[in-house]
Amino acid sequence: MIVVTGATGQLGRLVIDELLTKVPASQVAAVVRDKDKAAGLAERGVELRIGDYSQPETLSGAFRAGDRVLLISGSEVGQRVAQHQAVIDAAKDAGVALLAYTGVLGGPEADFKLAAEHKVTEQAILDSALPYTFLRNGWYHENYTANLAPVLEHGAVLQSAGDGRVASAARADYAAAAAAVLTGEGHENATYELSGDVAWSFEEYAAELSRRTGKTIAYANVPAEQHLAVLTGAGLPEAFAEILVDVDAAVARGLLARQNGDLARLIGRPTTPIADAVKQALAA
Repeated sequence: MIVVTGATGQLGRLVIDELLTKVPASQVAAVVRDKDKAAGLAERGVELRIGDYSQPETLSGAFRAGDRVLLISGSEVGQRVAQHQAVIDAAKDAGVALLAYTGVLGGPEADFKLAAEHKVTEQAILDSALPYTFLRNGWYHENYTANLAPVLEHGAVLQSAGDGRVASAARADYAAAAAAVLTGEGHENATYELSGDVAWSFEEYAAELSRRTGKTIAYANVPAEQHLAVLTGAGLPEAFAEILVDVDAAVARGLLARQNGDLARLIGRPTTPIADAVKQALAA
């Protein structure tokens, strides 16, 4: 059985969609906290298993011997090490055949704050001695295109990333890569550095927004302190805002511009261009 944790999340649902194009629904299981929220998956024939990262006791029945499991990293920054460890322990106890994990581009070389819990999780998986696949995801287009309203309102893409570039890809591209690993062979104990085919700058991103909207959208590159003040002023919790500003510093250092073609090779096609994501977001 192929098992996807966090299956009702944004990435998890896309992974399920991809899997169902490759294997029968009877071969797919979704680990979810709320069966009602996952009713749509059950209607498609996907088996539902209850499991909550924050409640280790619920994970004891989430996996079976021989399962191929995708551990989608949790979203609660600061709590993810314990949450992921609970999944790893349950997977080991069950004797799963493969544990794939969605980490972050660069792995041990990623020195920004958001990467810390991913690095600890990867080491925990190695310590478990389970067969693994590390899917080190780069940035999603949707990190930028999902909330274009303030950008269009103010006519500015405000970041503190300098001339840094981002080799992002669509969330669906990363989902397709995960599905390829879960349904394919030869991925045991492999590490994939996943990123888009093109690394773009924020100046280029602003130019694409201008072209698509007919408005003048500029790239406003501001100091980190000003960026932090803008984010907290917009209502973001300070701790989360600090993480976003720290990511921009990593972008400026080139850490999210890495490209090696792993993502395109896994999915068997070019990755989705940022221009396509902009077009889709504006249409929505």
